[in-house]
Amino acid sequence: MLEPAKNQPNSLVGVVPSTATEELIRQLVPPPEFVKAHFENYRPDANFPSQQAAVERSKQFVTGPVRKLFSKSEAIPGIYLDGGFGVGKTHLLASIYHAFNGRKAFGSFLEYTSLVGYLGFSQAVASFSSYALICIDEFELDDPGDTMLMSRFLKELSEKGVRFAATSNTPPNALGQGRFAAEDFKREIQGLGERFEIVSVDGEDYRHRDSSQDSRNLSELELRDWIGYQEDGYLEDFDALLAHLGTLHPTKFRKLIDQVGSLAIKNLHQLEDQVAALRLVSFVDRLYEQQIPLRTSGKVPATKVFSETMISGGYRKKYLRAVSRIGALCELY
Repeated sequence: MLEPAKNQPNSLVGVVPSTATEELIRQLVPPPEFVKAHFENYRPDANFPSQQAAVERSKQFVTGPVRKLFSKSEAIPGIYLDGGFGVGKTHLLASIYHAFNGRKAFGSFLEYTSLVGYLGFSQAVASFSSYALICIDEFELDDPGDTMLMSRFLKELSEKGVRFAATSNTPPNALGQGRFAAEDFKREIQGLGERFEIVSVDGEDYRHRDSSQDSRNLSELELRDWIGYQEDGYLEDFDALLAHLGTLHPTKFRKLIDQVGSLAIKNLHQLEDQVAALRLVSFVDRLYEQQIPLRTSGKVPATKVFSETMISGGYRKKYLRAVSRIGALCELY
């Protein structure tokens, strides 16, 4: 029997997406994985009652401004879902988005900070001031500059009546430590955090994925063979890809990969440059949102692309998330 003809892989290097401001904002919607996420298809774990409680509080938020439990004080404009990896926080956030009537946006913390940087603060505030709801997935507190920027951004919008729903970015090793992410959130966004209802979402990672487990590294021959049989496959040299990403604003990464069906990266090596590593984190986030299968070849497995110094440093949470997502993408077919 004849083998099927192989496809000639494409390359992202040299592709420069042209994205208008309106399109950048329009793309702030839940990723494909959560297009059909609703409260009804969230499956709370009976072993963790806080999950069902989080569903109920999220539903209440949609129907009207949340009031703090056991309080008749002024209604607060936001809800903050605090918990670890894989407990369904993003599913609940997307459910809030889908159930909410009014103009709304959904994006990751990094997407919003990148967009504010790209548009300029005043233009960003003007662009979102007519929105009724802003959903922020994986609110991050590890970069003081970004945290201050987002705090100011939310404060400006809250004064215009905009409401917010957010999730935390708590790494697995931080669970059980006094809900530290929620306390950091309230402190770091300078008073605005007190205007959020903090809702704990306890539980185990439903994926049961060990983020320290290495992804399988292919030989370059195996890599070329794999990508040759993928529809809309792209083959990239690691350093060339990183150099190209460095010429683009992160807001354009989503548009860059909108035609990619599968991605193969050759000559992968461990990164030492923090700027390149953080840029890769943003790129991996976009790959994960679109659920693009990934395979690599090179000196290290894809899950070891960040050095131990980086993993143990100030951006630990970003890198742990990226490692977990890289591992998931390397398992997709």
